[in-house]
Amino acid sequence: MHSTNYIIRFVLILTAIVAIVLSLMSTGLKPIHDKNEAVYNKSAILSAVSNEIGDKFATLTPDDVDAIFDKDVKQLIIDMEGNIVQAEQLNAMGYKDVSAESIDMEKEMKKAEKDRMLPLYEYTSSNGDAYYIVSVRGKGLWDAIWGNIALKSDLSTIAGVSFDHKAETPGLGAEIKDSKAFQEQFTGKQLYDEQGNFTSVGVIKGGAKDPKHEVDGISGATITADGVSEMLERGIAYYEPYFEKLKK
Repeated sequence: MHSTNYIIRFVLILTAIVAIVLSLMSTGLKPIHDKNEAVYNKSAILSAVSNEIGDKFATLTPDDVDAIFDKDVKQLIIDMEGNIVQAEQLNAMGYKDVSAESIDMEKEMKKAEKDRMLPLYEYTSSNGDAYYIVSVRGKGLWDAIWGNIALKSDLSTIAGVSFDHKAETPGLGAEIKDSKAFQEQFTGKQLYDEQGNFTSVGVIKGGAKDPKHEVDGISGATITADGVSEMLERGIAYYEPYFEKLKK
């Protein structure tokens, strides 16, 4: 029968071996994980213009997603004053990757508002139409929610949206991501009223009454819906200084 010391040594050695193996696996798989995460994020961005990409969007491979990004998407990073931030400026601020997709909105939201960087994607469709995709982030019932909002060239009409969340309740708040019908409601909605005032789009409990600026809420998910409304109003407004410059 083995002594207590022998058992302890065996357990420690086995633990060390397992730790080394797991560490090596983590290091070796990191490039694959990073690539998969990048493709997932790109797909979420392109999902906002899936109507323009057409039926083939549902069957896009990772290589297809990368190809569309390389060919049809221009990536910009802008500051809170609506200025395009150049690579040299970003490097000086400590950003190693200067592509819009590298901007971590979770980290940016923790900064003082005036210091935040915003990603912007300009997608050009096969027929030459331009769409501007903005990224927004907010809070749902339990944790963070976020989304990508595609705008037509008039910078008011929503062409499509995609939403995601960290911990909303399945069948309730999680419907902002899972329900295609919920997301489709946003297509065609207007961010500005007839006088040119920014109004955003609200998610309304009990049903939308304004066909231009409201969508139906999700039954049983009022707090998440309110979070989406707040996220859109605040998050899209961050891009207004840049859009004002485009209109001139």
